[in-house]
Amino acid sequence: MCLTLTKIARTMAKQIEEKPQDREKSPTIGPMRGLLPYARPYRLMVVLAAVTLVLTAGLSLALPLAVRRVIDGFSSGSAQLLDQYFAAAIGVAALLAIGTGTRYYLVTRLGERIVADIREAVYNRMIGMSPAFFERIMTGEVLSRITTDTTLILSVIGSSISIALRNILIFIGGLGFMLATSLKLAGLVLLVVPAVLIPIILLGRRLRALSRDNQDKVAESSGNASETLQAAQTVQAFTHEAESRAKFAAVTEQSFDVAKRRIKTRSFMTVIVMFLIFAAVVGVLWVGARDVRGGDLSAGALVQFVIYAIMVAGAVAALSEIWGELQRAAGATDRLIELLNAKDTVDDPAKPKPMPKVVKGAIAFDGVTFRYPSRPDTLALNNVSFSVKPGETVALVGPSGAGKTTTFQLLLRFFDPQSGTVSLDGLDLKTLERAAFRKAFSIVPQDPVIFADTARENIRFGRPDATDAEVEAAAKAAAAHDFLSALPGGYDSFVGERGVMLSGGQRQRIAIARAILRAAPVLLLDEATSALDAESERLVQQAVEALSADRTTLIVAHRLATVKKADRIIVFDEGGIVAVGSHDALVAEGGLYARLARLQFTEGLAAE
Repeated sequence: MCLTLTKIARTMAKQIEEKPQDREKSPTIGPMRGLLPYARPYRLMVVLAAVTLVLTAGLSLALPLAVRRVIDGFSSGSAQLLDQYFAAAIGVAALLAIGTGTRYYLVTRLGERIVADIREAVYNRMIGMSPAFFERIMTGEVLSRITTDTTLILSVIGSSISIALRNILIFIGGLGFMLATSLKLAGLVLLVVPAVLIPIILLGRRLRALSRDNQDKVAESSGNASETLQAAQTVQAFTHEAESRAKFAAVTEQSFDVAKRRIKTRSFMTVIVMFLIFAAVVGVLWVGARDVRGGDLSAGALVQFVIYAIMVAGAVAALSEIWGELQRAAGATDRLIELLNAKDTVDDPAKPKPMPKVVKGAIAFDGVTFRYPSRPDTLALNNVSFSVKPGETVALVGPSGAGKTTTFQLLLRFFDPQSGTVSLDGLDLKTLERAAFRKAFSIVPQDPVIFADTARENIRFGRPDATDAEVEAAAKAAAAHDFLSALPGGYDSFVGERGVMLSGGQRQRIAIARAILRAAPVLLLDEATSALDAESERLVQQAVEALSADRTTLIVAHRLATVKKADRIIVFDEGGIVAVGSHDALVAEGGLYARLARLQFTEGLAAE
């Protein structure tokens, strides 16, 4: 009994302390209604869980009655009756165990199923959001909501709600049995409740504030560690280890100082709550023992009353703690629903126009003006107009920040221009479904993205239904076959997170092979050969030339060998087009292109 009382006291003291993964709390649990659509498909499981919940609560309330009969049975003088009481107590315990196990299985499975559906729904929504959306929210925040917030919701659905409902039933039933057993003792217990709640409320506010402060410091410490560890090579290259260690140590110590104040407050509150609870129980036992001695109460009735008192106290403590958890889960639900209901500035039209069966690859920019949402005062493109014929190869040249890569962003409709139109085969991209017209594009970005998978699957990413033979043919065309075959596992070698086991040139060749495998009508090359050595560049250049022979190709490049062979060169500067023409014509014309040729293409010019 003492152990049980100690556990109750600790639970009541713990109720207002936030857990490490806790986040901002919602003032109400109203947002929890957002979970109902995810529970509706599993109505039968919800009903079965509710039935087992009521049964187990009823059996829990029946146990003290059985204990009373057993204790009073000692004085009955009938061994047969005593045996029956013991058998009944064992039977109730067995049913309670079976019911509790069944309830745990149903509720936990229901929670896992609902949370899995929520995670899938949020991911499905987020993976289709445009880069414009992720300029307003950090990717890490989205991942935190998908993982930390859903984990909190899982703990609530999988246990807290069930425990809360069970404790409500136990509290109501236990209080009723207490009043029925002894009105006087029940009155004494109810008088003690305010004395226990007052320190919890007063000290709880202080403890909540310290817990939130503690978690803020922990988050700051974790963020600092994550940032420096991911850039460990840069930290070491600039011999910045000592400063990084000092900064991390300072933040960690601040977290520890707040934790000490939180622990001190929690310890003080635990002392008060435990003393009051034990004093109340001792007082009730003292009064009850005097009633037993005076013949006003049986020994079994006193034990029954004490057990019910413990059950009611435990229910109150559990409900207090669960209320805080429900508030935190409501906040987590609110944030997840916010993601699910997020509006994307770049979205598909309600009735998209159908894509032509055969995409020719004609591209046109007509009076396009664009500012990135994060830089509304800076023009990325200013009234840009140009067109590319089907099968034509056009190079985009200019200094960094001139707007070259921005054209690719708009072509893939990652962003929408503030004015003007971008069209494919004469169709405004805003009138098309994004997933439909993007199938017409292959892209090799300047910083290739390599996934934590095998080399083969990284190439197959370009066309998931491609055969192994087609994957290897694309790798050969991208001059990647030789180094991939030399890997320990060949094409099935794991290349590490972000392709860390490969060199920059190898990653770029895999990205090129991916684009070759996709074989789309429009090819976008953003500095596709910038990380290649001369020999690999020559081989890849041959592959690109063969690939671009029958498709529209847009190339952002600085290397002369790539630019010279383009049908046309468009020169960008400060978000606008300043010149258009062939290499020879632009060099003869002078101006920006000629200056860039002298500065950046010196090696190429010497090789002519």
